[in-house]
Amino acid sequence: MEGSHPTSRNGRMEPEPLLDSLRNAVAAMPDDVPLRLHLATMLLRAGQRDEAVRHLGAVLQREPGNTEAVRLLMTSAEVSGPPAPAPDDTGSAERVRGSALPPTGPFPVPDEAGGPAEAEDGAAVEAGQNRADGYDWSQAEDELRDVLPSRFVGEESVSAGLDEARAYDAESAGLTLADVAGLDEVKQRLEAAFLAPMRNPELRKLYGKSLRGGLLLYGPPGCGKTFIARAVAGELGARFITVSFADLIDMFVGRSERNIHELFEVARRNAPCVVFLDEVDAIGQKRSQLRNTPMRSAVNQLLLELDDVASDNTGVFVLAATNHPWDVDSALRRPGRFDRTLLVLPPDGPAREGVFRYHLRDRPVAGIDLTRLSRLTDGYSGADIAHICETAAERALLDSVRRGEPRLIGQADLEASAGEVRPSLGTWFETARNVALFANEGGAYDDLVAYLRKRRLI
Repeated sequence: MEGSHPTSRNGRMEPEPLLDSLRNAVAAMPDDVPLRLHLATMLLRAGQRDEAVRHLGAVLQREPGNTEAVRLLMTSAEVSGPPAPAPDDTGSAERVRGSALPPTGPFPVPDEAGGPAEAEDGAAVEAGQNRADGYDWSQAEDELRDVLPSRFVGEESVSAGLDEARAYDAESAGLTLADVAGLDEVKQRLEAAFLAPMRNPELRKLYGKSLRGGLLLYGPPGCGKTFIARAVAGELGARFITVSFADLIDMFVGRSERNIHELFEVARRNAPCVVFLDEVDAIGQKRSQLRNTPMRSAVNQLLLELDDVASDNTGVFVLAATNHPWDVDSALRRPGRFDRTLLVLPPDGPAREGVFRYHLRDRPVAGIDLTRLSRLTDGYSGADIAHICETAAERALLDSVRRGEPRLIGQADLEASAGEVRPSLGTWFETARNVALFANEGGAYDDLVAYLRKRRLI
């Protein structure tokens, strides 16, 4: 039947009407997996491999375990060159829908007349070599890496642990300390620990200041420790890698240690680089409290990487944040590791104004008195203030629905929301008070004691 087969023009295979119909059907029903598989099969038969791989990837996004999609992807990687003849249009629709690529073996080699020719063993090998010449296998590997399992036992699985391509990407921070409102004492400590030596290399060499080390940020939750770490990376012009407990710790023996080692290897290749370990008390718990051998091994591996046993950590800055520094292994806090600690307290007055300004910047507001809001929210965390802004926006939205027309968020909305949202830091300060009174060995928490006394909490 005319139009049932692809036509050849200047050596290129033109798409047949059946493919166009299938494409339209898939566009109308993108979640129909069998239909998309059928289109991918027909595209592979027509030699349109790139488009077929895209459709198979879409299938595996919807059904990661779809064996037919995996089989077709493997077939597309193994087979290239001229396509097999298309099915005859005179066949039944069921036969066309059930058609599939042969799982193994080369396609027939067309002769000069355009029909398939029987190839002997030697000719088949030569044809296979010809098809391999000029074929971009690296592109095929990149396309199939995220959807196919390892082909051989012993290969590292791309989904196991924390692979560099997915979660070890070193990104630009995009912030500086100028974006951090208030917190002058914190900025001064950061300037002495990291920023001044980096900006003054001659003085750094004169005084023998090392471009390596660690700084532990601790304090109540929701007070901007992660934000400050990003700002430090931006000030240094360094790359920034952030990881958490869930990224590093694996249930399988040896995987956690491998993840930690790979993290530091990526940081060394991207130096100068800031590595930010969030919730380090979960990663570096006191080994005396750990009965889980894999967790103890993970802490030991972290200690080895910080000590720079086999590699050079020059240019690698390690910042860590925790709400509970008293739960961090003491070995992590000795000189040469996280030898400097910095208390990040709830935002002061200027900082609270900055937090309000930040969270209201993209909302329709009018007549906002930031100074008064700052006084009303003394003792609130940055997260608490963000919640106040969200609650005020909800109030204005609901009122607009009742009125039938939108209105601006005003001072009254924010003050009412501040009355509804209570500070969330009470529990943390109760624990911190006990530590400051009874567990301040060697003056490790003198800055915390000073703050609690200033607030008359002890």
